[in-house]
Amino acid sequence: MAEAAVLLAIQKIGVSLGGEALRQASSLFANEVSLLTQLPSTMSRIQSELSVMQAFLGHIDTRTDNNQVLEAWVQQVRKLAYSVEDIMDEYVYLIAQQQGSGLGGYLKKVVKRSQNLVAFHQIAAWLKELEANLVHLSQMKERWIKTTEGAMGSSSHNASKKQQNLADSSHFMDEDDLVGIGQNKKKLTEWLLDEDPVGSIISLWGMGGLGKTTLVTNVYKSERKKFECHAWISVSQTYEVDDLLRRMIVELNENEKGEKVAIDLKGMDYRRLVERVRLFLEKKRFLIILDDVWDLKAFNAIRDTINVDDDNNGSRIIITTRSAEVASLAHDGRNLKLKLLESTEAWDLFCKRAFWKDKERRCPQELEELGKKIVSKCQGLPLAIVSLGSLLSLREKTKSEWEKVYDQLSWELNNNPNLDHVKHVLNLSYNYLPRYLKNCFLHCSMFPEDHMLQRKRLMRLWVAEGFVEERGSSTMEEVAEDYLKELIHRCMLQVVKRNQFGRIKHCRMHDLVRELAVSLSKKENFSAVLDDLQMVGKTGDETRRLSVHGYSNEIQSSMELPRLRTFVVFDPSMSSSSSSFSSLCSSSRHLTVLDLQGISIERVPDEIGDLFNLHFLGLRDTKVKVLPKSLGRLRNLQTLDLYRSEIEKLPSMTRNLKKLRHLFAEKILDPNYNTLNDRRGVQAPKGLWNLKDLQTLQAVDANMEFVRRLGNLTQLRSVRIWKVSGIHCKDLCASLSRLHHLYYLCLTASNENEILQLGGWDHPPQHLLKLELDGRLAEGTMQLPLFRALGASLRTLHLGWSGLVEDPIQSLSQLRDLGQLTLKKAYDGQRLRFGIGWFPNLKQLSLYDMPHLNQVEVEDGAMARLEYLVLDGLLALKDVPRGIEYLTSLQELYLKDLHPEFRGRFEESDDKNKIQRIPDAYYIFKSGDKTIYESLS
Repeated sequence: MAEAAVLLAIQKIGVSLGGEALRQASSLFANEVSLLTQLPSTMSRIQSELSVMQAFLGHIDTRTDNNQVLEAWVQQVRKLAYSVEDIMDEYVYLIAQQQGSGLGGYLKKVVKRSQNLVAFHQIAAWLKELEANLVHLSQMKERWIKTTEGAMGSSSHNASKKQQNLADSSHFMDEDDLVGIGQNKKKLTEWLLDEDPVGSIISLWGMGGLGKTTLVTNVYKSERKKFECHAWISVSQTYEVDDLLRRMIVELNENEKGEKVAIDLKGMDYRRLVERVRLFLEKKRFLIILDDVWDLKAFNAIRDTINVDDDNNGSRIIITTRSAEVASLAHDGRNLKLKLLESTEAWDLFCKRAFWKDKERRCPQELEELGKKIVSKCQGLPLAIVSLGSLLSLREKTKSEWEKVYDQLSWELNNNPNLDHVKHVLNLSYNYLPRYLKNCFLHCSMFPEDHMLQRKRLMRLWVAEGFVEERGSSTMEEVAEDYLKELIHRCMLQVVKRNQFGRIKHCRMHDLVRELAVSLSKKENFSAVLDDLQMVGKTGDETRRLSVHGYSNEIQSSMELPRLRTFVVFDPSMSSSSSSFSSLCSSSRHLTVLDLQGISIERVPDEIGDLFNLHFLGLRDTKVKVLPKSLGRLRNLQTLDLYRSEIEKLPSMTRNLKKLRHLFAEKILDPNYNTLNDRRGVQAPKGLWNLKDLQTLQAVDANMEFVRRLGNLTQLRSVRIWKVSGIHCKDLCASLSRLHHLYYLCLTASNENEILQLGGWDHPPQHLLKLELDGRLAEGTMQLPLFRALGASLRTLHLGWSGLVEDPIQSLSQLRDLGQLTLKKAYDGQRLRFGIGWFPNLKQLSLYDMPHLNQVEVEDGAMARLEYLVLDGLLALKDVPRGIEYLTSLQELYLKDLHPEFRGRFEESDDKNKIQRIPDAYYIFKSGDKTIYESLS
């Protein structure tokens, strides 16, 4: 659907009409009496027209299936929207050129102004033509689409009917064909029949194709007769409230005992329909199924009709949905999220469908390996497994035929009518996405299959691409995180890992959902994937986003991609040279995202400075040593990622990057992290402290001027500073006290003898979550008010090379919300004691490289939620921590490099019994070049 493309075009016009661009244009065109003076008003008219068109597209979003006339018109709208984006980018580019032309001589400025005015006249002419095309498109809609309104209605009706038929087919599945629903069926049945008066609303949710309707149908068929009346209503996306009520009345009427009453439903308005439903349900124990509910409005529209309350005689409402928000309607403890099938269940289901003609329903041995590869592509999604199994049941049972299906699975999914219902179910989820999420979803298809999508990287890329809209006082990154959560709550992405704060760390796309996204991206001309030499010529000059997955050749310098906005590399083996990227920069001057992560490029061409629209420059893990001075011309740059590159110094012109939000420039020197200076930052250029939009600064080396002015960067959320000396600490603490938004801070001393004096840090930020201090701490640091002040916020604390001589645990115990504590070469004493009630929320404790520590004591009630414990490099420790049996939540224990007598004493003591209850307990040691994990459980 072109809706997402139109949204970007509208946003680009907004940028062109923004304050800075408008002021520059007004000055430039002051003496013009031509089309140029009409540019702003022309843009505004086009923006208004596109806004109305976008609303219309949202209205017809689900009606384009099987309507070729409407689809052809939408394609023309999409092309026009992309043209608007191209023209607006060119306009802003020329405005910026004019702004920067003041550096040259008088003659040079006159020539530049003359050239630009010619270009502006061309833009004005293009916009006039584009405005005429908009009128033409509107007339075309009236002329052609209006005549097919009946077909549109029929198409919409057919789509709804198709969805209804898919739901209804679940009512006729044999019990023997169901796999993996036993436990969920038992739980759902218990919820239906228990006598809890506040458990009236039950929800089942998960991605499309998981079998929600199938599970509920199975329970409904077996348990509905235990209720006085019951009804099954498929809500779908295009519901009408009156229609839902009419269908409910029909179902309830069919279930009434005795003679049926003829009811004239067509003549009833909403009020009478509500009265009739209430009459049916009054003082009865009922069961209502609301299948496939997409939003809260659908439920709220009928909840008063159903009259849900605490005194419901055991009545139940079951909601199935793909939305976590809708699922939250359920009463506490009655929310069931369905999961993908385990591999054995998936294989069982596949065999039942692929070999339904065979009595034993077994896969021949020669096809088993290939069959399991096909099933693995479904990743436990029942609908896909059933559909592919049914498809293969009609094919020859030969390896060649099955290999053909496996190799062409993407084509089969998009073109084989036998798999239409899989595509339909997945497409529904995309069609119902809000317009602001559609581009974000399609963007995820640019990542390779099974790629772990990192939350922070996605957020920065979406902001750079212009997909994120402002919301109140929230930062763009915070809004982007909300977008990500919403995609997950709508089951379009799956959470793989969360960090210690419970926030999403990594997520991924289900393979079949990704196939859908790739197909839609191609259809919408959103992005293309480059994975072989032949694809280079096929990308075409219309390509807007290019993702390199498996392309070992060098990008051809002759390849022209004038409309390219994004170039992202996921294949580090891709050949590269500065000349090829010079050509890319020259031919694709409107690039917004250039991410060359991991490739072997050594030099960034000067032409990089011509990319005025560049928002994201990624040189992570490259061999680049020096950045060109032209970098300072990237006045719209938001993210500069130099992490693990060879760059040691930023050019002085970095101070011109006024819109920079994220700077990564850290180099890892010791991958084992065994030395104090295992990493380094870059030298901070003068003026870095004037980049007021900076949120991330990782990492810079300290100098006196920088630490004094660090407090100017009031938007900083995350900062790492290396080579901190004692003389820096007073000014550094004063600056840190001004950073009220800081949630992560890492300070590292310049050497092991430098002392970090933190006494002047009187006002730490209220939201500091993570603190890392590497370096000798001044005497009395543990008793500073600092740690009391952090007690309400800090979740992660790392202390290294601290030189502490007194047990720091009691002082740190006031950090009651601490979830992760690491002490590395931090304590020179012999004993650590964890007292009763200390660290109630600690989940991870790591003690590294403290050679004098010979006793760790845990009292009953300490660290009640501890799950993960590491004791490594404690060369004086002969026994496991005293009281380890009190750590009843402990799931993982790792012991390494302890006293030479530790292993023998462990075998002879009662400690062995205390450890065996821990699910994963290991003693780690070296054997030659191998690291051996010996289980103690």
